[in-house]
Amino acid sequence: MPLDDYELHERLDRLSDARADRDVLVTLAVPADGTIGEARQPVETDYAEATQLDERSFPRPLVDALEAARSRLNEYDELPENGIALYAGEVNGELVTVVFDELSVPIEESAYEHANAFDLEPLESVTEPDRSHGLLVVERGGAALGRLDDDGVDSIDAFDSDVPGKSSAGGQSAERFERDRERRKREFFDAVADRAERAFLDDGDGVDSVLLGGTTGTVESFREEADLDHRLEQRLEGPFAVEYASEQGLRQLASKAEDVVDERDRRDVRQTLEAFFDGLRDDETPVAYGASEVDDALEYDAVETLLLSTSVDGERIRTLGDRASDQGGETVVVPDDFPDGNRFAEAFDGVGALLRFPIGNG
Repeated sequence: MPLDDYELHERLDRLSDARADRDVLVTLAVPADGTIGEARQPVETDYAEATQLDERSFPRPLVDALEAARSRLNEYDELPENGIALYAGEVNGELVTVVFDELSVPIEESAYEHANAFDLEPLESVTEPDRSHGLLVVERGGAALGRLDDDGVDSIDAFDSDVPGKSSAGGQSAERFERDRERRKREFFDAVADRAERAFLDDGDGVDSVLLGGTTGTVESFREEADLDHRLEQRLEGPFAVEYASEQGLRQLASKAEDVVDERDRRDVRQTLEAFFDGLRDDETPVAYGASEVDDALEYDAVETLLLSTSVDGERIRTLGDRASDQGGETVVVPDDFPDGNRFAEAFDGVGALLRFPIGNG
């Protein structure tokens, strides 16, 4: 998980836990196509009304939240490029104001309310990873292609194969039949590979992975023999046993590959963590671990990649991450909800680094 993603989710987690016994928590979201005036208008209207009415209509915590929101909005001359989301209210006796104004994707929905909890729905499109996976089912009778994304399975194409079944006849006729069968199989595989390239690569970077399913034998032959574009070949996952080259088969494939999709999203973290553990066992990759050693490595500008467990305090993660970034290093936040991640958290206090060069006590 990149540092920016972790910080975003951490802030959202804190907001999601906030509760009040009255409707005094303010949520405001304005999409990218809005204006700063549209953002200010409902807050200014309620604040003006609140200053003229009694405590029963506008409780003091709500007035304070509106005033905080009003103050923050007045800092902007125009709406941020991807919109703005603002949350203000009293949480555990403390007035909290959280603003999201440097978002990687646009806010799509507008919102304004005061309730006993913050409404985080406007940020769903921002926090959910925009991932897309190709679905490819190959069996002797045909092939089916589709996509799997946050909205579910979308069928793209399906077509039949003219590859005949195996012949039981003997002699030269059987040999000719088998040659013809192999030729048709290659042509079928070429057609599938071509359609996969058009379906999964024609929109720029294409899909994050290609989930491959089909009947045993045929799908394995396809993986070994098909002239699949190397970019897709590197992203193949499977094969998975799927019975039908149809929309039903695509849904079956998506269901069977669910765990693999989740694991792929964590692959970069695993690879970085594996490099760290390898560095502990040999001298080829210098590493540092524990707060003291990593602090020294940061002092020497020696950190190439900083590893921080999600078990580490959020403020500390940001502080260390900023120091690594200042010297051109990257930060990888390691979840502690899988075995190696938990081992890293417990054995090394959740702090480690891959170094550019060894340091004296590393």
